[in-house]
Amino acid sequence: MERGGKVQTVVVENRKKNTLQAEVRSRVEAGSALYTDELLSYDGLEGQYAHKVINHAVAYVEGVVHTNAMENFWSLLKRGLHGTYVSVEPFHLFRYLDEQAYRYNMRRENDGDRFVEAMGQAAGRRLTWKRLTGKLETDDARQSQTP
Repeated sequence: MERGGKVQTVVVENRKKNTLQAEVRSRVEAGSALYTDELLSYDGLEGQYAHKVINHAVAYVEGVVHTNAMENFWSLLKRGLHGTYVSVEPFHLFRYLDEQAYRYNMRRENDGDRFVEAMGQAAGRRLTWKRLTGKLETDDARQSQTP
């Protein structure tokens, strides 16, 4: 994430190499600087990205290489999931992630700007009870349903 950049979230099935690298490749422009921790699932990204690894057992920052912004995001997310919401159903996890990503990405805006932005995204969209409770199986839960 570049300084002041936007965070994107997605629920992944697992932390295996193929799964994580497919998500990185679909969301991060080739040639970008990519800083990660030492999780082995990230090995092999050096070909497409300027990939640098920070080993937290040794240091948290090496020059410009660090994961502090993402560590901050994950800390806020975990606080929300464990402190505010307490019980999160896996079916709804993407919604909580979307909310926290929105909050993080809009953190520099004032309350009025955040409200206007949120209402602009809600216009013409509707969330039905069946979709909210997972009883609407034929429709992708992430797609908006227009009245």
